[in-house]
Amino acid sequence: MKRVFLIVLDSFGIGEADDAAAFGDVGANTLRSCAAAGNLRIPRLIQAGLGNIDGVSALEKAVAPEAAYARLAEVSRGKDTTVGHWEIAGVISPKPLPTYPDGFPEELIATFSRAVGRGVLCNKPYSGTQVIHDYGEEHLRTGALIVYTSADSVFQIAAHEAVVPPETLYEYCRIARGLLTGEHAVGRVIARPFIGDSAERFTRTANRRDFSLAPPAPTLLDDVSSAGKEVVSVGKIFDIFAGRGITEAHLSHSNDEGMALTAAMAEKDFTGLCFTNLVDFDMLYGHRRDPAGYAAALSRFDAWLPGFLEKLGEDDVLMLTADHGCDPRFTKTTDHTREYVPWLIWGKRVRAENLGTLRGFSDIAATAAALLQIPYHGAGKSHAAEILRS
Repeated sequence: MKRVFLIVLDSFGIGEADDAAAFGDVGANTLRSCAAAGNLRIPRLIQAGLGNIDGVSALEKAVAPEAAYARLAEVSRGKDTTVGHWEIAGVISPKPLPTYPDGFPEELIATFSRAVGRGVLCNKPYSGTQVIHDYGEEHLRTGALIVYTSADSVFQIAAHEAVVPPETLYEYCRIARGLLTGEHAVGRVIARPFIGDSAERFTRTANRRDFSLAPPAPTLLDDVSSAGKEVVSVGKIFDIFAGRGITEAHLSHSNDEGMALTAAMAEKDFTGLCFTNLVDFDMLYGHRRDPAGYAAALSRFDAWLPGFLEKLGEDDVLMLTADHGCDPRFTKTTDHTREYVPWLIWGKRVRAENLGTLRGFSDIAATAAALLQIPYHGAGKSHAAEILRS
């Protein structure tokens, strides 16, 4: 194969994983919650075989699916963006990244505060929208940064764009990233700029940036680029992998922009991998527990999909998956949910095979490497021989 397009629908889980109880997520099912919203219209994904995947009961089944399909179980000890994407790219995380249910140690916060020359507010787990409501006005008065975390391994810094311009906030994040090492090596430092003139009017902007821990081992991206092929990132993929193995990067500020950039890459002549993350599903709808909004975003993606598939050549493959769940109707938490994720594979040379339930997102990386015919050093099993027509 010449090109593999790998699109991550961020947080699109399809039902509680077999170890969901260990994560407090029994009953979570992102797809089912979207289907129950009443406005889900995804005929092309259904035709691909999404409803035929093991355990999926919220959708009708295609009589003749047009894609190969599987249900994937995560084996890494986490349910966040970083470990999910690393596993998709072939790196298993046997230990969870550090989290801070009681906030970060005071000595760490003090060191960060001295390094950036500003005070710090909050320092506890918080909803991203609620934290700017509760601390935004004090931030405007004092210039102190709003630092908070979640159930994920994240150090988040919120600041008003009129007080701390985004580029300055990004530099503060780089400083934090340099401090957060060793036992405090969190998965991501996240810049959370916002605007508005009062607590009731504060809103986060699209200028978010993630500053990730570098993967601890070579990934699919490293192997593709080392083989002399291109690795094009769209969305926050560059940030998640700390830029490693990426030959061309395109940041995006919305699903629509990410889809447009991916479609533009399909029209270019390159050889290798195009890796896209569509974050709105998670950031705007999953965490904010908005099932109707999530369903509408899935419907919009489904409407875009046929035009993209038409752009694929004889030696192209499209893979669609997710990195974790974020059930928009799950009431126990507003955090990610431990779920199985789908794996759909289209291509003119791809057979519509049911690959069943597979252990490890890393089978995606192994299969992509085999399709691109490159040496691969990560985890996972290739299913290229099963899905390619002879």
